[in-house]
Amino acid sequence: MTSRGAGTAFVRKNYRLSTELEKPKVTGIVNSKLLNTYLHRVFPSADGNLPAAAYRKPLTFQNLQEHLDRLLAEDSGSDDSGDQMIDGRLGPPTVVLDHTSGFEGLLLVDDDLLGVIGHSNFGSIRATTCVFKGKWIYEVLISSQGLMQIGWCTLNCRFNQEEGVGDTPDSYAYDGNRVRKWNVTTTNYGKSWAAGDIVTCLINLDEGTIAFCLNGTSLGTAFDNITRGAGMAYFPAISLSFKESVAFNFGSRPLRYPVESYRPLQDPPCTDLVKAHKLLGYLKNVIRFGIDVAEGKLVEKDISTWQLQGEPTVLITLAHIFNHFAPLMCKVYLVEDVLMNFLLSILEQGGAVEAHPLIQQLLDLMWLLMEEYEVHECLKQLLMSLLRAYRFSPIVPDLGLQIHYLRLTIAVLKHEKSRKYLLNNVLFDVLRSVVFFYIKSPLRVEEAGLQELIPTTWWPNRFTKEGKESKEVKEESAEERLRRRAYERGCQRLKKRIEVVEELQVQILKLLLNNKDRGGGEASRYIFLNKFRKFLQENASNRGNLTVLCPPEYMVCFLHRLILALRFYWDDHKAKTPAALNSEDDLAAKANILIDPAELQAVTMDDLDEDEESAVSMMQSQRPAAALAVGGALARPSWLSSPTLGRANRFLSTAAVSLMNPRRPLGSLEKIKVRTLSVEQRTEDDIEGSHGNEGLLLGRPPEEPENPVTENSLLEILDGIVMMYNLSVHQQLGKMVGVSDDVNEYAMALKDTEEKISRCPKRRRDIHEELLKSQKVFSEKLNHLSRRLAWINVTIYSKEKMQDIYWLLRVCIRTIEHGDRTGSLFAFMPEFYLSVAMNSYSALKNYFSPVNSMEELPGYEETLTRLAAILAKHFADSRIVGTDIRDSLMQALASYVCYPHSLRAVERIPEEQRISMMKNLLAPYEQRPWAQTNWILVRLWRGCGFGYRYTRLPHLLKTKPEDANLPSLQKPCPSILLQRHMADLLRSDRNLAPSFLNSVLNQLNWAFSEFIGMIQEIQQAAERLERNFVDSRQLKVCATCFDLSVSLLRVLEMTVTLASEIFLDWSRPSSELLLRRLAQLLNQVLNRVTAERNLFDRVVNLRLPGLESVDHYPILVAVTGILVRLLVDTDIQGAERATAVLLADPCFQLRSIQYLLGHAEPSVLAAAPSSADKRHFSLHNYTDYISPEELAKVDQMLNHLNEESKQAAAAILPTSEEDLCPICYAHPISAVFRPCTHKSCKACINQHLMNNKDCFFCKATITGVDDFTKPASS
Repeated sequence: MTSRGAGTAFVRKNYRLSTELEKPKVTGIVNSKLLNTYLHRVFPSADGNLPAAAYRKPLTFQNLQEHLDRLLAEDSGSDDSGDQMIDGRLGPPTVVLDHTSGFEGLLLVDDDLLGVIGHSNFGSIRATTCVFKGKWIYEVLISSQGLMQIGWCTLNCRFNQEEGVGDTPDSYAYDGNRVRKWNVTTTNYGKSWAAGDIVTCLINLDEGTIAFCLNGTSLGTAFDNITRGAGMAYFPAISLSFKESVAFNFGSRPLRYPVESYRPLQDPPCTDLVKAHKLLGYLKNVIRFGIDVAEGKLVEKDISTWQLQGEPTVLITLAHIFNHFAPLMCKVYLVEDVLMNFLLSILEQGGAVEAHPLIQQLLDLMWLLMEEYEVHECLKQLLMSLLRAYRFSPIVPDLGLQIHYLRLTIAVLKHEKSRKYLLNNVLFDVLRSVVFFYIKSPLRVEEAGLQELIPTTWWPNRFTKEGKESKEVKEESAEERLRRRAYERGCQRLKKRIEVVEELQVQILKLLLNNKDRGGGEASRYIFLNKFRKFLQENASNRGNLTVLCPPEYMVCFLHRLILALRFYWDDHKAKTPAALNSEDDLAAKANILIDPAELQAVTMDDLDEDEESAVSMMQSQRPAAALAVGGALARPSWLSSPTLGRANRFLSTAAVSLMNPRRPLGSLEKIKVRTLSVEQRTEDDIEGSHGNEGLLLGRPPEEPENPVTENSLLEILDGIVMMYNLSVHQQLGKMVGVSDDVNEYAMALKDTEEKISRCPKRRRDIHEELLKSQKVFSEKLNHLSRRLAWINVTIYSKEKMQDIYWLLRVCIRTIEHGDRTGSLFAFMPEFYLSVAMNSYSALKNYFSPVNSMEELPGYEETLTRLAAILAKHFADSRIVGTDIRDSLMQALASYVCYPHSLRAVERIPEEQRISMMKNLLAPYEQRPWAQTNWILVRLWRGCGFGYRYTRLPHLLKTKPEDANLPSLQKPCPSILLQRHMADLLRSDRNLAPSFLNSVLNQLNWAFSEFIGMIQEIQQAAERLERNFVDSRQLKVCATCFDLSVSLLRVLEMTVTLASEIFLDWSRPSSELLLRRLAQLLNQVLNRVTAERNLFDRVVNLRLPGLESVDHYPILVAVTGILVRLLVDTDIQGAERATAVLLADPCFQLRSIQYLLGHAEPSVLAAAPSSADKRHFSLHNYTDYISPEELAKVDQMLNHLNEESKQAAAAILPTSEEDLCPICYAHPISAVFRPCTHKSCKACINQHLMNNKDCFFCKATITGVDDFTKPASS
């Protein structure tokens, strides 16, 4: 194992004492008497007294080795003799998991054979060693809190994919997921576990008992009288379900929670442990005592300020110590027990990490006096031990343990050579180092000390019985106010403690992002970039091993810490570069080093190491012509380039320059420099550029020589941050809102219970007691959840975290705007920038809102408007070809117009963009996702239509509400401005209105026909005698078709209201046809819905789950709105035309219009007197939703149609069948086709010609249509 780039900075010296001749020369500096005293002080004998022999034979460097060997051998001999045979244990001395024969199912086992991940339904595995006598212990580190059974089994136990440890005789298990113990049968036992807990498994074969502990707390005896005797020996074993993971500690590392008289299955290395502690004592002595040569005496020094100053006596003494100490420090047990504890003790004195330079000095010593492979192994084991300790430490109120381990991690990473080695070989390759940036959430608040930290709990209590927030906010009582303030103070105390940990985590990232290393070689930032790129690649492709995929909860914390570290370095760069803007604006404006997840899947890390020449040729061959106009910049070195070299955006400079300027060609000397510098030798100036040169990126145009190239490495990290948010952070933010929802549900349940208690009669004591029990359960659960919610609000939804996500939103907005302005660049922008812009806004609005208000964010209104402009412009952008992202943009715009503040933002965008958006919305519905478009138009109208001011349908008010944050449940907020644009477009563009309305009528015809067909099937299934179930999916589709029909009718109502002349001004082409089609569809809908005891009625009365929204009201008021607008709210001529067309339609029935006001047919009432008491539908029953003025217009319309239908009936002359249209048989023949002379009525041919140009009968292409009048003679 060698360190890349580590060998150039530090020349390896070897102080092993191979030659005896050098020593007298070295010791000549210190006289022999002083040296003797010094060496005896450093290497005292076991009893602490100076031996008499020491005065007769002074201790010098010549006999020091012999003296040291004697000291180290003093206690080790006895230990060895006692450890020959362990009674009660069978198996190899090194205990690991039996991956050759002791498993069932598919499992992933770590390289050290101690960690395991389930990769099948319920896999099982046991250890290689068993016990049959005595008391034994082992520990299991829980990495995920899912379904697992941990315990003991015998060799005879046979497991399968359904039965594991504890499901067979002679196997015993504890399951913290279901909080049970298992031995064939199961009972409640213990506590629930969480990721980061440690389960201790104890077996006492002398008494025949098995017990378990969780984080050192005993859960009590789980099993007694276990089977013992001949042939009975127990193996540690586990069964775990898919993706669950744990790590075992059989004794290869110090136990975190040892139990007295219980022995670990694997013995600690006692001999080496004694040696290591002795050698550590000698090392401390060297640090403590110095030699004052001038005075000729030893002086005691302050340990914390000790420095290695090159004194030969001290160096050679240390070389002797490290000669023995170095090999021991390669063993994990000794690193954790000796070295880590010693380093932690140095930091225990408090103060900043910088105040303890001794750790840096010790790391210098290790690199100086240990072999390189020894240092590498030691550092690797040290970091692994620190990570384990941090991850599996219990949460205590002050987070002291976590702080302790993070401080040591920082101290180690401050050492440049160690940091580079760890970054290159350990942090992302061996460890899941993202764990360092995670703060685990306590599942059991009492153990985390949250009861002491937040003694008073509180939860919002402003809910009506429907579950919505009550309209009138009740005044807080004095007691409630006190409770709320006490709770908020507790939350603040918690926040301060968590902020300490977060600050330390950011410090670690600042060290990893350092690009000003003094030791030469590749800077830490660029090593980090390489690893970060690979990290993203593994997580984006989703092909990575389960062990390397980053859990979403870790990714959230990593993202926030990375944003803070990134902004710190950007602000630092800005301070040195006055031309740079602030971190948000400048980073965002330049963030076009883009990573495409689709390409990540196709590339391996080997692809990144191509040399620059091939990269340039590849770029020139693959870049589109539009992008070539930007100019061919030199490819970045592999550690700066994005994960592939295949697209033009990898090479577009991110400097603050005009992207269309030609680049300065490379000079010959610079070409040579680029060729000859190895990666390790390139300095920061070579990479990033400085005032003197442009660096390898060569991105500055000649006319701006004073402006240095931007920190491109920071931009790539920013790009990765955006990608991380898209990969899993957004989903996790949404998932954690569940705790807040639980609090609200329990608060409602508690309030309901308290109301029942107050109403409970005194004589019903039994009910009263049950209610009190329920009240107690709900109160305890709320106390627990409110404290847990406080933790989540601080770690995930705090104001600072909200500002991070807001910053990310603004970065994405500026990037999209920048790409759009540039034109050619927009085509190369990955979709996830648009996704993150939409999702981050959604998160700010929906997830952070209970705790923090989005309105308080700086520049909030402007940001909303800019995002609105992006959505309005790009939802129909032909340059966006991905259907998923187009749908997402459409959905985002649909959600945007549901909320008043975001709708106003849409109204604030420039008028030209607003009109363009409305024009795109009014494009014909064919060949595109029209349902979302229709929904947007409906939302712009809702609140203006006939009886269209409801939030929830009248018949659903008494049912339990859905989530009040849903866009569909927002109060109506119509946009008069956008309606005006729509009206102007429909009036001014003669082709737009007919094509749009024709498509709307087509879709309405389809949606309503589908709905009727489905309810027929549902009715038939419901009427069968045998018990049957209607497919829930079919019910959902049926309800969707109904909702689509209603929304399409509302869009027609909107069109008729805003621009009625499209239907009523018959000087416009297609107006009469559109009116006829509209009348035909309205009559069909009315007839289907209003017929007494019809299909629609019967299905509505079934009240099937899934069909809740299907009811008379929504569809009938939509139809009524259109009819009122056509027949009442218009001029006389328009009303006459509309009336004539409506009455001329053969489907028209006056009874359907009368039904709207509850006028049932007399024949129906006479035939069914028993149902006379049943209430008929009538608009008069909905006075809360329909105004008196609207009802008066319906009355007026009914009277008008009554009169007109009577007159029409009297005026109609009988028509012979030969004169009727052969297509519809409803109207007389009125049109003849050219050139084939076939005939039909005008309505049929005009409707046909909107979609087809062929004749009905002979399929000849119709070139024209003439009026046909029957000759008088015939």
